[in-house]
Amino acid sequence: MRVIICGAGRVGYGIAARLAEEGNMVTVVDVSPELIRNITTELDVRGFVGHAAYPDMLKRAGAESAEMIIAVTYSDEVNMLACQIAHSLFNVPTKIARVRAQNYLQSEWNDLFSRDNLPIDVIISPEVEIGKSILRRLNMPGAFDVVPFAEGRVQLLGIKITDDTPIIDTPIRQITDLFSGLHAVVVGIKRDGEVFAPTGDDPLTPGDEAYFITLAEHAQRLLEIIGNTTVKARQIVIVGGGHIGAYVAGELETMAGVRARMIELDKSRAEKTAENLRKTVILHGDAMNAQIQEEAGVANAEFVLCLTDDDKTNILTAVLAKKLGAKRAASLINAVSMQNMKTELGLDMIIDPRATTVSSILRHVRRGRILDVFSIEEGAAEVIEGEVLETSPLSGKKIGDAEIGEGITIGAVIHAGNVLYPQPDLVIRAGDRIVLLAELAALKTVEQLFRVSSDYF
Repeated sequence: MRVIICGAGRVGYGIAARLAEEGNMVTVVDVSPELIRNITTELDVRGFVGHAAYPDMLKRAGAESAEMIIAVTYSDEVNMLACQIAHSLFNVPTKIARVRAQNYLQSEWNDLFSRDNLPIDVIISPEVEIGKSILRRLNMPGAFDVVPFAEGRVQLLGIKITDDTPIIDTPIRQITDLFSGLHAVVVGIKRDGEVFAPTGDDPLTPGDEAYFITLAEHAQRLLEIIGNTTVKARQIVIVGGGHIGAYVAGELETMAGVRARMIELDKSRAEKTAENLRKTVILHGDAMNAQIQEEAGVANAEFVLCLTDDDKTNILTAVLAKKLGAKRAASLINAVSMQNMKTELGLDMIIDPRATTVSSILRHVRRGRILDVFSIEEGAAEVIEGEVLETSPLSGKKIGDAEIGEGITIGAVIHAGNVLYPQPDLVIRAGDRIVLLAELAALKTVEQLFRVSSDYF
């Protein structure tokens, strides 16, 4: 696939890395010579220095033959204009834009991004997606990842396995036999830094990070079985009143029994955020100052969320919060090199904003009838929801007889609105949706399982 990425910042770099690694022809445009130099040196991509919304720059980048444009510069307006020009002048089939300002996304302006107005096929709002991810984990504190599939009927739970987990050293196929009626399938395991799709004979061992596919209503029971029964936080302190912090605070205000306070260094931002929030107490000050944290009630906080734009601030603020008595602390960290240091830093959760954005985009990059994608461990594996068509090699076959291939584990089948456990004798039919995990090497196979033939059109 020929793809143009507008913006070589953190998000653009992450997307370019994934797409280039998979053999796509990627061209990146950015006004910064330094960013273009870095991305072309480190990745197998072409780069051009220039304004991403200028017609001549898009033409130089290959817009006339591009199949997709992904506009993720820091400017919403540049992103929208780049997509408009890609459509009007170069007829680029798929146009994706990052739009951060929530004003553009209000329901009363639903027609703004129609084909007759701003012809953008996909709007991604990373701040909202990151905020939703944080809220899901607050609501399910025993899991380090909580991702919904199938309109929320199915959940992916990432759960840390410890010495106290009662199902260690047991073949994972026996889990449902041990706990009657439980829909819980281990689709992925991270062990010794590697992620793999297990077979039914593989056991869980202490130190594993296990990825379960479960029915949403079974999620809490699964956590209780494994022993991860952390109580939901009610006293929360948010550091940073930007897009993410403001969104999370706004959503927390709708939850009964939750009290939130916010610390914001920038006075004008603090005042603006205060205008939009009704219940959240906002303090203007430096969160790296212990006195400010104490004033915000960090010592009694059950969770401190550090969500500024600066990794170092988020890390140091979270470490200080834990020292002052906060029960749990989380940091938003962009730097990949720091994201595996949760234990060393004493943090309870690390939030990777780039992974959320990349996952949002991958569902539109994947070929075939791919409905949703969640990327795991910097692309080592993906959890995918796809629709089976008549032309699929899965259609009409039992799961046990289908040649699915190695590196793929099915977690759930959705048939006629019902979520079914993937038993070997379950027949997959056209129209069914499947939630599965695929290792990186198996992604092409997955695209074939959900492939679309010319007859589909």
